[in-house]
Amino acid sequence: MGREFVDIFDGWADSYDASVSGKDPEYRDVFEGYETILNEVAKRVSGIIIEFGTGTGNLTAKLLEAGNTVIGIEPNTKMLEVTAERFPSIKLIDGDLLEFNVENDHIDAIVSTYVFHHLTDEEKGIALKKYASLLPENGKLVFADTVFLTKEAKQAQISKEKKRGFLNVVEDLEREYYTTIPILEELFTEAGFQVGFVKMNDYVWLMDATKK
Repeated sequence: MGREFVDIFDGWADSYDASVSGKDPEYRDVFEGYETILNEVAKRVSGIIIEFGTGTGNLTAKLLEAGNTVIGIEPNTKMLEVTAERFPSIKLIDGDLLEFNVENDHIDAIVSTYVFHHLTDEEKGIALKKYASLLPENGKLVFADTVFLTKEAKQAQISKEKKRGFLNVVEDLEREYYTTIPILEELFTEAGFQVGFVKMNDYVWLMDATKK
């Protein structure tokens, strides 16, 4: 359910913003165009929005600037504290991609960046069906995350990073549940979404889904 990776972010809470801004050479390609990615997610949704994995609150800030109501869900205590300090007025929930309690009667959209890979493919399917049950017809789900066109493309990227000596990225790619676009397309469709994919950098794809 993604909770097995929570502790990893204890040591990243203080340096996360430096990583996404390109100061960490190993993760520079992963976060290339970070601001553009956040802006692209934010501009595609409006209203009352669930954000999974608020982290340090970078996407949260853009959603709020656009006049939206944000319900933040974050499993890591340190990250949750950072977001709470930045935005004391918003509702924040200690939860994860599968286990969370949202009491609002109406949700317009669900978003996340760099989060969905914490679930196995089976769990992704379960989660998407749960999200579909929360959204009205034409409700939006917009995720940005590391995804690969094929399994072979993923292995090629791992080989590339090994040659560059970027072993932290290699460990990340081999440890977590990065999937492929064909699998995601099938899972979104089975959950009742119409989905499109937009490539944002060598790692990240934007998933823009509308509930049928």
